[in-house]
Amino acid sequence: MATTRRSKTRQPQQGVLPFPCQHGGRRTGAGRKPKGERAGVSHGPRALLAPRFPVHVTLKVRRGLPRLRQRAEYAALRAAFVAGCRGTARGGRSGTFRLCHYAVLNDHLHLLVEARDRRTLARGVQGLCIRIAKALNKLWRRRGIVFADRYHDRVLKTPRQVRNALCYVLGNGKKHAAEGREVRVAGPIDTFTSAPWFEGFREVVRVRGLEEVVRPVTDASTWMLTIGWRRHGLLSVHELPATG
Repeated sequence: MATTRRSKTRQPQQGVLPFPCQHGGRRTGAGRKPKGERAGVSHGPRALLAPRFPVHVTLKVRRGLPRLRQRAEYAALRAAFVAGCRGTARGGRSGTFRLCHYAVLNDHLHLLVEARDRRTLARGVQGLCIRIAKALNKLWRRRGIVFADRYHDRVLKTPRQVRNALCYVLGNGKKHAAEGREVRVAGPIDTFTSAPWFEGFREVVRVRGLEEVVRPVTDASTWMLTIGWRRHGLLSVHELPATG
């Protein structure tokens, strides 16, 4: 009697991809993002910017780098500011981006700038950051990133906000010194800021040897930053920013 051999039906097998699993484990960028003092600048949409509004920009450098409030570092920063102003005057990449005031602290910078629009602001700050990073890295004989995060900005929409920002930028170093922080301001104004070139003080301020230093800022052009803020009174060299 002949027997019939049944053919075995092949069962389908799940395919195995030749790529390793990428989920879990310790890796750069994983986990919940930090909050509080450790949190970086938000990557959400930035506020709209009109040409009539100045902007307060803050740039923070990475931890472990030398302090910025030193003679050589400040000279390198001023040279970068001057180069940025010259580029603006020639109609370079920054277009209508203008650096009008600044303050240098140990680990961050405050800038008061003007820009035609949000794109011009971003390109202007980016160009300035590149100049600063190259100057400082050359001084420090190193390579790598200088700034810790993307810049923070605040659009100033009223004359009162502009005056408060001027007081904050030009007087922040003096406030830190008064609070006993690692900042020293010997004279009536902080010479690590654009205060020596500021013409909005009530008092007459003279800085010895200022005529030999190239002016590192550009004249403001917005009504807010030239005339508007003065409606709330000129600044005093003794005035400190409010807390908070």
